[in-house]
Amino acid sequence: MLDETFKLAKNKTVGLKQTQRALEKGIVQRVYLANDAEMHVLRPILELCRNHNVERIEVSSMKELGKAFGIEVGTAVAAILKD
Repeated sequence: MLDETFKLAKNKTVGLKQTQRALEKGIVQRVYLANDAEMHVLRPILELCRNHNVERIEVSSMKELGKAFGIEVGTAVAAILKD
């Protein structure tokens, strides 16, 4: 289940490339991952999360994650950025 923290966050990113860049810069507080995303897509993000000690939260679907971010399409990954 997606919590209210993501919906209310001011600084966030959505999508694989944007989230990956933010993780590489070390500015991510928490990552949201869709359970129905393909593992080969999530693998680099999971590795970066482990390397940077970033909390990971699973969301039931890409559609739910996209909707929470306010976009019409689903997304595999989204993140809350540090203030």
